[in-house]
Amino acid sequence: MLKPHVTVACVVQAENKFLVVEEKVRGKATWNQPAGHLEARETLVEAAERELYEETGIIAKPQHFLQLHQWIAPDNTAFLRFLFTIDLPQICPTEPHDSDIDRCLWVDEQTLLQATNLRSPLVAESLHCYRKGERYPLALLGAFNWPFTKSA
Repeated sequence: MLKPHVTVACVVQAENKFLVVEEKVRGKATWNQPAGHLEARETLVEAAERELYEETGIIAKPQHFLQLHQWIAPDNTAFLRFLFTIDLPQICPTEPHDSDIDRCLWVDEQTLLQATNLRSPLVAESLHCYRKGERYPLALLGAFNWPFTKSA
């Protein structure tokens, strides 16, 4: 039975720079968008906001849903990755709270797309999706958390 990992990620942009987090995977420094796993009793949007804060120290809400990627990693692990956008008015300082994150960097599109240390092909693909300009309302995800539903 297939049990994919459900993850969230945010393409964070400010002043034509994109935020990446750097972490070591099998001893190698890799870049990724702020991302992580969905946890119990949280919506996808809440997970994206939480992961952004944990990995970068930035408090911001996703503005749009961008894309759902289904990906099978080389080790045959299945992922469903929900991708969001966050456009900030200016580059802001970062302070990772997750011990797995070594540092955060603001890089331009070319630097990101030419990097050879991307954690997965989804990092570059996410930037391509962002550049297409298509955006979807967060309501498209329609969280229904009964009996945990938060009042509006």
